[in-house]
Amino acid sequence: MLQVDYETTSETIHKRAYRDQPARRLTETTVRVTATLDPDAYEQAQRLLGWRVYVSNDLALSLAAAVYGYRNEYLIERCFGRYKGKALGLTPVFLASDQRVKGLIRLLSLGLRILCLLEFSVRSELDSTQQEMPGLYAGNPKRATAKPTAELLLRAFRGLTLTVMKINGTLQYFLSALSERQRAPFCSC
Repeated sequence: MLQVDYETTSETIHKRAYRDQPARRLTETTVRVTATLDPDAYEQAQRLLGWRVYVSNDLALSLAAAVYGYRNEYLIERCFGRYKGKALGLTPVFLASDQRVKGLIRLLSLGLRILCLLEFSVRSELDSTQQEMPGLYAGNPKRATAKPTAELLLRAFRGLTLTVMKINGTLQYFLSALSERQRAPFCSC
């Protein structure tokens, strides 16, 4: 869209000797850039703004259904982006051996799979029951979402305690009481 022209000029200046510095020649280069707009290319680009191409092998699919499917598709890149976040935190690590680096990455990828599975299963359940989950956003308890992230779900269950005790030779499990917010979306009571 832009036609760019540039012009380079060089000028050599003779500097005389001064105190500890000897006489020398300095070359100063100046670049002048001018840009002009190509009106035909600009008009063509403006005409195509906002257009997307959707391709499907389902001929019975309507445009609205195709756009809905595209906007709600599962993107694996979104999950891998979690490696940079606080949940998994794959940051530059200074480990002594390649084996330890591989082990750490494999361990973090297990954590990533668990987060993605948790998020997928909760979102699928909410979608199938046409429900939304309220109370996940700090400072806005009435805000509900049908697509909660795994991090929000885990934050909602923070403070839960599971105690395992061996009493008279049998294992006993004690779970702290669930709050109303933790029970509400899954409880049929």
